Amino acid sequence: MRISEPRSSNILVLDDDEIVLLAMKETLEREGYKVTAFTSPNEAIQAVGQNRYSTIISDHRMPEMTGLEFLDQCKQMQPNASRILITGVLTLNTVVEAVNKGEIFRFLAKPWIREELLATVENAVQRYALVETNEKLQADTLDLNEKLVASNSALEEKVQQLQEQTTALDEANQALERNFSHSLEICFRLIEAFHPILGQQTKSVVSICSEIAKSDLLEPRDAEVLKVASWLYNLGRIGLPRDLVSKSLNDAQSLTESEEILLQHYPVYGQTLANFVENLNEVGQAIRYHRERFDGIGYPDKLSRESIPIPARHLAVAVGFVECNLPRDQALEFIIRESGRAYHPEAVRLFMKSSNLTNLPKKVKEITLAELEPGMVLAKGIYSPSGLLLIPEEKRLTGGIIGKIKEHDFANPITQRLMVFR
Repeated sequence: MRISEPRSSNILVLDDDEIVLLAMKETLEREGYKVTAFTSPNEAIQAVGQNRYSTIISDHRMPEMTGLEFLDQCKQMQPNASRILITGVLTLNTVVEAVNKGEIFRFLAKPWIREELLATVENAVQRYALVETNEKLQADTLDLNEKLVASNSALEEKVQQLQEQTTALDEANQALERNFSHSLEICFRLIEAFHPILGQQTKSVVSICSEIAKSDLLEPRDAEVLKVASWLYNLGRIGLPRDLVSKSLNDAQSLTESEEILLQHYPVYGQTLANFVENLNEVGQAIRYHRERFDGIGYPDKLSRESIPIPARHLAVAVGFVECNLPRDQALEFIIRESGRAYHPEAVRLFMKSSNLTNLPKKVKEITLAELEPGMVLAKGIYSPSGLLLIPEEKRLTGGIIGKIKEHDFANPITQRLMVFR
C-alpha cells in the first residue's frame, strides 16, 4: 500500500512502552499524519512548548506522571489542541469528569482497535481545524469592524449615520441578548454599509421569505428560522474582499476559479457568525445550505433533495429570484425552469403560491451617472455631500431632473452609489 503524503496537522504521541508507541506511530503515519513520538512526559512537554500540534495522544499510566496530569499541562500550553487519553485502568467516572472539564477530547480503551483509533484521531484533527478556523474568523471579523470604523471618517455625508452604526456595532453583543429584532437590524445595517447592493438584495429576500413564512404548509419553527435566516444570509460576505463581492454582483461570469472557490465560503462564514448567538443553530444551518442544489451540485457540502433543510430550500428560491440578473418576469420563468434541478419543487410551488408577479420586490442594479436615462426609477434617494436630499427614492427621472443632477455633481461631486430599479 502506498503511504500518502503527510497531512498538514501534526500529532504528538506519548507512551512509555516503546513497542506500543512504535505501533501507533506507524499506524498513523500510514494514514498520512505527521507524528512525533515520545516515551518521556517531560520531553513531550518540552516539545509542546516549542511546536504546535493539532492532536496530543497520551497513555495514562507512566512512571513520571499520569496521562491526565500530562494532558492537563498540555491544555494550559496549547488549549486548542485535541487531547486523547489511552488507558486500560482508568475508571469511567474519572474519564467522564475529564471530558466534561475539557481536559481531554476523547479516550480510548486498551487494547485500542485500529479503526477506532483512526476515527478518533480524524475527529480530533477536524475539531482542531474548526477551532482554529473559528478563532481566525473572529479575528478577521474584528479586523473588518475596525476597518469599517476607520472608513467612516472618509464619508462626510454619512458621518452621523456611521457614528450611530459604530455605536450600535460596539453594543451588538449585548443587544443580541436584550432585543433580537434590534440585533437583526444591526446585522442588516452592517451588510448595507459593507455593500449597498447587498443591502437592497437582503431587503428583497426578506420581503419574499416573510410572505412564504405565512403559509400554513410550513411548520412554525421552520417559518421562524426562514425569516431570521433571510436577514442574515448575506452576513458571511463581509468576510470577503469588497472588490470580489462587487465583481460577483456586477460580472459573475468573469470570476476566476480561485475567486469562485473563495466566494463559496461565504455561507460557512455566515453560519459561524450566526452560531455566535445562542439558539441560532437552525438559522446557521439554513444559511450554510441555502446554496445547495436539489440535484446535488451546489455548495458547500453537495447536499441534495430531502437532505437540504426545509428553511434552506425556501431561502434558496428567494435568493435565486432576487440575485438572478434578469427582469422580474424572466427571473420568475428562470425559477420555474430550474425547479427539480437547482431548486426543490415543493419550495418553488410554495414560492409561486405565496408571491404573485405584482407583489414580488423590484430588481435593483447599480449604474454610473453617465448611464442615467429618462424613465428610470431611483431605488435609493440621491443626497448631496452635506446630506441634503436631492432626489427622493422611487422618483421617476426626466431629462430635466438628470440635467440638474449632473449640474449639481459638477459643482459638488456626488460620491454615493447610484441605484435604480430594473
